[in-house]
Amino acid sequence: MDITKRYNILKIKGDYSEQVEDLVINEYPFTIFIDDEELITLLCTPRSLKELALGFLYSESYIDNMDAIDRIQLDEEKGRIYIYLKYRKILNEKLVGKRTITSGCGKGTVFYNVLDSFKSKKVQKSLTLDVDNVIQLSKEFNRKSELFLNTGGVHSCALCQKDKIIYFEEDIGRHNALDKILGKAFIEGIDLSDKLVITSGRISSEMLIKTAKRGIPAIISRSAPTSLAIDMARELNISLIGFARGEKMNIYTNFPSLNF
Repeated sequence: MDITKRYNILKIKGDYSEQVEDLVINEYPFTIFIDDEELITLLCTPRSLKELALGFLYSESYIDNMDAIDRIQLDEEKGRIYIYLKYRKILNEKLVGKRTITSGCGKGTVFYNVLDSFKSKKVQKSLTLDVDNVIQLSKEFNRKSELFLNTGGVHSCALCQKDKIIYFEEDIGRHNALDKILGKAFIEGIDLSDKLVITSGRISSEMLIKTAKRGIPAIISRSAPTSLAIDMARELNISLIGFARGEKMNIYTNFPSLNF
């Protein structure tokens, strides 16, 4: 499945115009089925689809480990994935049948609830970050954003150790990009308690909750956080950094956990 499409467009710059071929990101409806029941349709970039589906279920607390999964069937042509579970959490049984179509930007999904933040386990151990490392990670993060440079139509997300990027993904939705890296970590059984997330998009309460549920102690963005995300980060002991661009950044929480 191609992740981009080419279109002939008319490009105007001042008094000059020309017809050119433009590269545009492919928006792809992708439906997740659990035990043959339709759960949700995500509008996404058609790459790392298995990771997206598992990351979504992981970040929404449907599954906690690979042992919960019996088998997986991915049909890229039809834009569907069928995931069969060995068991399902009783509380999440109520959510099956509630369907939404979302790119993970703006409204978010029907599974989101602000009260989830207070059910998320408070991060017990802060991650000590070095400002110079944050700057270098942000620069490496920007260099990896090739799909954004080519199309301007995606968000990027990375799972990192303090001094290097482990996984990097791009998608039309920032929530999808986050779910993709969480899906990779889920499949590989990566311990997230000493990792951090970098995202290109704003840090909303939804993004904060996804990281909090998985015990990730720090999240960084080259964009802005929302007020609710900041309040939740302070409540849950998560380091939150915004506007990380060049050698600049705003630190909103856990000031003592950063070395200058």
